[in-house]
Amino acid sequence: MYLIRRGFVTKPWKTREAAQLIDQVAKAFERVGRSSTRVYWSGHTVPGPANTVYMDWTQETLSSPYAPDAKAPDDLGDVYDRFLEICDDSFIEFYEMV
Repeated sequence: MYLIRRGFVTKPWKTREAAQLIDQVAKAFERVGRSSTRVYWSGHTVPGPANTVYMDWTQETLSSPYAPDAKAPDDLGDVYDRFLEICDDSFIEFYEMV
């Protein structure tokens, strides 16, 4: 089992807005079969890197999002467009779980 964590560095003071948009993305992926997803952030009111939003979920195996059998929601264009306006950088982390 694997934990996948995406991180997004946002423009200053856009963290909550970015988290709400990422939550919409997370819910859309859950509707097409992804496991339950958590969205959270750090900075400002809690310790941690400022202006950073995280999204994580678990998967049984690691596979390419471009694989022929990969499922992705079709209705996120507007959400991605709005998110790209307030996102400065992103990263991904993979963890193997017991």
